[in-house]
Amino acid sequence: MTNDPLAPLLALTGVEPAFAEARERVDAALRHRSLRRHGGQVAAETGLRAAVASAALEDHRYDLSEVRAGTVTDPVVQGALRVSEALDGLVDLWPRAPRQVLARLHMLAARGAVPESALGRLTSGAERVDALAGLVAGNERTPPLLLAAIVHAELITLRPFAGPAGVVARAAARLTLVSRGFDLRGLVGVERGHLEREPEYLGSAGAYATGTPDGVRSWLRHYAAAVTIGADEIPQIGDEVLAPSGS
Repeated sequence: MTNDPLAPLLALTGVEPAFAEARERVDAALRHRSLRRHGGQVAAETGLRAAVASAALEDHRYDLSEVRAGTVTDPVVQGALRVSEALDGLVDLWPRAPRQVLARLHMLAARGAVPESALGRLTSGAERVDALAGLVAGNERTPPLLLAAIVHAELITLRPFAGPAGVVARAAARLTLVSRGFDLRGLVGVERGHLEREPEYLGSAGAYATGTPDGVRSWLRHYAAAVTIGADEIPQIGDEVLAPSGS
């Protein structure tokens, strides 16, 4: 059996306990009573909020209510919404053809924000993207949360696509969590956690880019915190969904 090349990262100080806590919070949130009958509504609301947060992290910031009302035409926001809506259809393809999925995500995210000739095309970092694709494809060894964190970090620091490359990075991480069974129904809005801790998000991504153990540890602990925030929002959304019907 081939060893997991990312396994040593779990030994970095504080990483494994942070991941364990995130897992526990997700498991607790997924027991919320709203998910028994209204899981689809909760997932749709999570997707909307995640898209708005992802666009905001690209500095395209709008109130959730405006986006919900359909009055926002900003191409980055519209791209983030398209990506969110497309994720379910890409889950099975992601671990089999990650390069193809990344190109598709960029085409969805960047339409209207970059020239058509740039859609789906790498602008830099082809070798690292290939290496990342090799890590994702068929990888059943790396724990899902760790793999998602590394996928996100590699893409957010490399930014290998023109325009809103961060939307692609966050979507690829979400696909990893879903496809590996950590969040099968796509209910954890990790993007909301990144936005809530935006200075830490940006700082830890920069720290990761240094390649030092402390930098990587900083990012992994931030990622676990963002997942925890996303998990804690599930019951809030669930209560809002239940409120109109009282069910």
